Amino acid sequence: MATRLNFPHKTFGQLVRFAIVGFGLAAIYSAIYWYLATYVMPPVAAVVIAFLVSVSIGFVMHSRWSFRGHGAEEDHRLKVKFLLVQLSGFFLNEAFTWVLTGPLVHGPTWWPLIPAIFLTPFVTFALNRQLVFR
Repeated sequence: MATRLNFPHKTFGQLVRFAIVGFGLAAIYSAIYWYLATYVMPPVAAVVIAFLVSVSIGFVMHSRWSFRGHGAEEDHRLKVKFLLVQLSGFFLNEAFTWVLTGPLVHGPTWWPLIPAIFLTPFVTFALNRQLVFR
């Protein structure tokens, strides 16, 4: 017997839309981060630039499509909450990058992309759903 996810229909739709946008943002983040970290600057600095570009695109896409109808008023508090949630993802990615490419592990510049793509989005989805786009 197949089990059914215990998600309300709206939440599941948001998760699907968040994932679609998130895959695009992950591709943008990954391309910018990897190029800069590999050829231009230290990996922890590359995270900053990749984050700024992807969070700028992400706010528009998530507020207008992923979480449409929730937190629709574009007020200052919504933007601040969104930025705080995204900062949590930024700090996670910085930590992954520092640990995996820094003095402890000395791994290749692409290693931090694995947790950045497979862990950080779940954390930011949950926080966005609960704190920003309720």
